[in-house]
Amino acid sequence: MNAGTRALEGKVALVAGATRGAGRAMAVELGRAGAVVYATGRTTRERRSEVGRPETIEETAELVTAAGGTGIAVRVDHLETDQVRALVERIDRDHGRLDVLVNDVWGGDHLLEFETRVWDLSIERALRMLRLAQDAHLITSHCALPLLIRRPGGLVVEITDGTPEFNTDHYRENMVFDLAKYAPARMAWALAHELKPYGGTAVCLSPGFLRSEEMLDHFGVTEENWRDAVAKDPHFAIAESPAFLGRVVAALAGDPERGRWNGQARFGGELAAHYGVTDVDGSRPDCLGYFTDVVFGGKRAGAEAYR
Repeated sequence: MNAGTRALEGKVALVAGATRGAGRAMAVELGRAGAVVYATGRTTRERRSEVGRPETIEETAELVTAAGGTGIAVRVDHLETDQVRALVERIDRDHGRLDVLVNDVWGGDHLLEFETRVWDLSIERALRMLRLAQDAHLITSHCALPLLIRRPGGLVVEITDGTPEFNTDHYRENMVFDLAKYAPARMAWALAHELKPYGGTAVCLSPGFLRSEEMLDHFGVTEENWRDAVAKDPHFAIAESPAFLGRVVAALAGDPERGRWNGQARFGGELAAHYGVTDVDGSRPDCLGYFTDVVFGGKRAGAEAYR
């Protein structure tokens, strides 16, 4: 399942929020499986978004093409309905179909205020975070799903951070962040009901401890020497590359029986075990098991036992 398959040849995917991190990796792996991938986001080589990072959608599209797919970068603010509608109209004109929609829009990390009670939060920052996590996903689904349901078998993947079950047991120390990350799971559950009559599937997925560009920068390491960061945070030993979730999404999109996951919210590692997907180092990080047993459960074990 990791390489060499062209299960998505002739398929068209839209990865909303593909500028960096898991979004970029999902776009690349869908392309590696043969898909045409529209990679959207707000940061281009000419203009950065409020996130302020250097990664661009053009780079993502080039990586998709280099992997064997067809990458198409389109600058879209997914909070602007007219921009999303124009994007979908372009996909319809160019291909007349949409087979996979990945709702990965976020870009709210810079708005987080951890260990701050709701009455002490900046309400402007809080509402902006909710808009990015909820409104952008809703607008994208509203505009894109009429094209996706034109053919049976469409797939919607909502991306979040943690599953409802996991987050219920472990408060994130920010009520608004908690709401923001619960919403995509509930959206996938609701979309599962709405898509089922059209042969569609909706799933919510979460990465584990993600080695995103921002996280690597935080620890002062690169993907090549990321294990050096374990000295600063021992739990980083369970970290997974963005490609891990990307490979899971590509396997899911290529599975004719993916309806088995309809409406569910899962960690990527759970589906990786089912599909035989591994990370770039050949391991299969079980972040859910590690955090449940070791971090929160007090079990004396190293991360290697969960890779």
